[in-house]
Parts: sequence; structure tokens; C-alpha cells
Amino acid sequence: MIKKTVLPVTVKSKGQKATCNIKIERKKMKNIDLLRKICQTPGAPGFEQKIRALIINEVTPYADEVTVDPIGNVVALRKGKEHKKVMVAAHMDEISFMVQFIDDDGYIRFLPLGGFDPKTLTSQRVIVHGKKDMIGVMGSKPIHLMKPEERNKAPQISDFFIDLGMSKKEVIKYVSLGDPITRERKLIEMGDNVNSKSIDNRVSVFILIEALKELKDKVLPYDLYGVFTVQEEVGLRGGISATHKIDPDFGFGLDTTIAFDVPGAQSHEKVTSLGAGTAIKLLDKSVISDPRMVRYLKEQADNHNIKWQPEVLPAGGTDTAAIQKFGKNGAIVGAISIPTRHIHQVIEMANKSDIRNSIDLLKVAVSNLDKFDWSH
Repeated sequence: MIKKTVLPVTVKSKGQKATCNIKIERKKMKNIDLLRKICQTPGAPGFEQKIRALIINEVTPYADEVTVDPIGNVVALRKGKEHKKVMVAAHMDEISFMVQFIDDDGYIRFLPLGGFDPKTLTSQRVIVHGKKDMIGVMGSKPIHLMKPEERNKAPQISDFFIDLGMSKKEVIKYVSLGDPITRERKLIEMGDNVNSKSIDNRVSVFILIEALKELKDKVLPYDLYGVFTVQEEVGLRGGISATHKIDPDFGFGLDTTIAFDVPGAQSHEKVTSLGAGTAIKLLDKSVISDPRMVRYLKEQADNHNIKWQPEVLPAGGTDTAAIQKFGKNGAIVGAISIPTRHIHQVIEMANKSDIRNSIDLLKVAVSNLDKFDWSH
């Protein structure tokens, strides 16, 4: 039997806290070191142990109760004045790989965990998480040896292998079938942006943690469940189980979205642009945001001078869909999205002011739900 873990949290009396109609102070994004640590900590779908431990350590001082459910979701509960339920979901897993086969020469064949753009994998470093962490290189056939038809063909995941620089005898001392593999990339700052592996969706993990910190001394109208979900990249699995258990009245997905604001993009293809503000989701392939929630988020952003842009995404999906589909009684759902360039590639990029605006919108959104007319 799997035992639910409830972590002890010291709870302060909330009787003297400020009212929930909070005033947003205009802040710049801070705590880059925490975002760096979150992005660089490994957590392939189904193997989220290390990133989960980091999240628990960060959120425990700012929640009334922290639990880990059987599938591995971290649920940070802040109790509100009334017992309606608000769920905010940010997935902790990252697109990764799994060891599928080790050939006679020690080269590793692998399967993707989540969707990758294969053309970005050439000669990239990865970390194979076996009995110890080992650096490998994504290898493929040299262009010099390719036939003309091979050169013109789009690369496939199956064209690649991982080279650990060791014989099979050495490799199998440390690596087994089923071991997870993550990308080896550090977070750097580039102008007004951050650039790293796993911005999707570690930036949302960061945003939810920072929002919980900044809401610590605020009275919330309803119970707030900050859920750091597992296995989103392979089918919204953690989000589905958490929603079924919590059965929220209101739900917010917190995830990245495409910013195709680059040379060659047509206006209708951009979806969002870096630096144009946090994004309010109207639609993606998996969800149509509740029009009431869209109207509410727009109103909150405008009332609090939070820069925002609309998001209409013709593909993809997030835990927003899990919240909408899998509650027992239904939930009013929407999503706050973080514009991201180079998404589902080796590195991804987000804008610091967009991140800050996303924190601010999430804070006012969960704080003022009782002040909106949800009847129409």
C-alpha cells in the first residue's frame, strides 16, 4: 500500500492578515538563482524525484499543508476563508529520453519522453542518469557520408544514438534499460531574457513558488491548491489524477506557450511575442478556456496594470485540459501562459518581464475570485 506523505508545516494565525483585494507592487523579476536551480535539476517524466524534493523544500514554509500523492504530484495547500477550491497546476517534468538499447559497441539507443524537434539534437550533450550521472553526446551519421537523399531528409529521433565514450563493458556497469536521460544545458541571462533547457515548464514551477511566497501574508477567499504535477509531457497524467482528487471549483493552468516572433514568421503564426506580457489562453488543441475566466483574467490584468497578450494556440495542450475534463463536478478554467521561443528544442528562451507579469497576474487572479460575477 502506498502511504500518502503529509509534511509538517508551521501555520501562523491568519486572523490579522491583509484583505485579499491585493495591490500589486511593480517589481522586477528576481531570484534568478532559484530559477536556474529549478531548470537545471533533472526530472524526466516518471523520474521527478530530484525536482520534487527541491519543490517541497521551497514551498513548505509558504503553505498550510504540503502533501505528495501516490503518482508523485506535490500539492501545496493554502487555506482560504471559504472552502471553495482553486487549483493551479504547473508541471514539474521536462521533455527527456529513456534508454531503450545498448549495442555491442556501447552506443545507446533511446526513446523520447515527450515531443522533441529532432533537428535540434545533433551533437548535443545529455546526462544519462544510471547508477551515476554520465555525460553523453547525441551522435548521428556524418554529413560527409550521407547520400544526397539522406541530406535532404528531415532527421528523425531514430537517426540518433548516444555516445558515452566507453565500451559496452564499461557502459553496462552504470547504465540499464529504462534509465532516464535529460539535456545538459545551464541557464544563462541574455539581455532581458533567460535561456535554458526546460524553460517548459520549470519557469511555471518558479512562478507558482514565487506567487505562494508573495501571498504568504494575504487572506485568500478560497482554498488554494498549488499543484506541481508529474508526467504532463507524456499525457497530462499527474494533472488528471490531481484534478480528480481535488475536484476544484476554479482552475488555472500555468505553462509555456509558443513565441514564434522570429524572422520568417507570418503575423498569424506568432501566437505570442517575447516582452509583450503574460499570455491569457483563449484556446489550444486540448481546451477552450471558459469565457468567464478569460473575461476575469483580462479584467484583473487591466485593473492592476499587468501587461498581457491573448494566446490562441492551434496545437498543443496543457494541464488546463486535465482540470477542465476530469473534475467530478466541473470547474471554471483558464490559463496563464508564458511566451517561450525555441520551445521543445534543446534550449528555450523566456522574457524576464513576462515572467514577472505572470507572477503578478496569478496573484491577483487567485485573490479576487469572490469579487467577480460568475453567473454569466
